[in-house]
Amino acid sequence: MSKLPVVSGKECMQALMRAGFYFKRQEGSHITLRRDKPFTQVVVPEHKELDRGTLRAIIRQAGLSIEEFIGLLK
Repeated sequence: MSKLPVVSGKECMQALMRAGFYFKRQEGSHITLRRDKPFTQVVVPEHKELDRGTLRAIIRQAGLSIEEFIGLLK
């Protein structure tokens, strides 16, 4: 298993957008991203650094592996 990278909420959001997600709405510092096929919705906090557990949960909810997510960061 790959080690989780340290990323900000903005970097996480950009990686998810490369995976087919799009901006749905924002409430405060929490951004909701959605993908239609297959339908998935994730909430990304716009923080300077995401906690490991939060990032792991976002990756899992998006239906990605850690390796796929790391590939989308570049």
